[in-house]
Amino acid sequence: MLKILITLEISELDKELETNVGLEVEELPGSDGYKVSGRGELHLSILLENMRREGYELSVSKPEVLFKEIDGIKCEPFERVIVNCPGDYSGTIINDLQERKATLEVVSSDDNNYAHLEFSAPTRGLIGYRSAFITNTKGEGVMVRSFEDYKPYVGEISGRKNGVLVTMENGKTLGFSLFNLQERGTMIVGPAEEVYIGMVVGIHNRDNDLNVKPCKNKQLTNTRASGSDEAIALIKPKTFSLEEALEFIQDDELVEVTPSAIRLRKKILDPNDRFRENRK
Repeated sequence: MLKILITLEISELDKELETNVGLEVEELPGSDGYKVSGRGELHLSILLENMRREGYELSVSKPEVLFKEIDGIKCEPFERVIVNCPGDYSGTIINDLQERKATLEVVSSDDNNYAHLEFSAPTRGLIGYRSAFITNTKGEGVMVRSFEDYKPYVGEISGRKNGVLVTMENGKTLGFSLFNLQERGTMIVGPAEEVYIGMVVGIHNRDNDLNVKPCKNKQLTNTRASGSDEAIALIKPKTFSLEEALEFIQDDELVEVTPSAIRLRKKILDPNDRFRENRK
């Protein structure tokens, strides 16, 4: 099973609990959040998407698997992953899944150069992988997953390698600021979008987080030089699906889900409070 932390009113989950028999909800002491456990990534994604379409707004943490201790050994859920895809993509799929601690157990191909691959993979490593799989096979691959067993914990799985750009101000983003920030990373917001302190507005080129000001306007002067008002070219911002956002965030971040948008934010919004917390 997977679990996520959700911040919203408990009454909004009552309806789901009446009909969703695989759902478990536990109140988190001292907060307005709840731990929601379900039968896998798809189960929880459907829950979140349904609530979003019904008009609810909620903040969601990174999904976690439920560990078990068996004979004194820490164990985690593993899945059987069966992949059929064009042979040209098989190398990419094998590399991707092995980075996620999967073990390749069966490999074959047919006369049409279609590869058949079978893996044993920890559920932790498969969170959010479906979108990457579709992209890497250009929609021509088929992946089937099923629960296999609890096996010994395989250690840390390498996650996101980049930090994020976090806004230090409230307001609407301006094209001038976003144009300058493009040198620092990939933006996930466009111009004239409302942002708030602690919201993630881009993916940093480096491995650390960077506080930025995306609402800062160009400084005006009394003189105008020839060519000084050239048009700026903004790169189209990257967008996340709900599944991609849940895979992307780190433990200190949340996905903010609303009927009209999916945003990323830090759990601790104030940059000074985050700095003090990171020094502990």
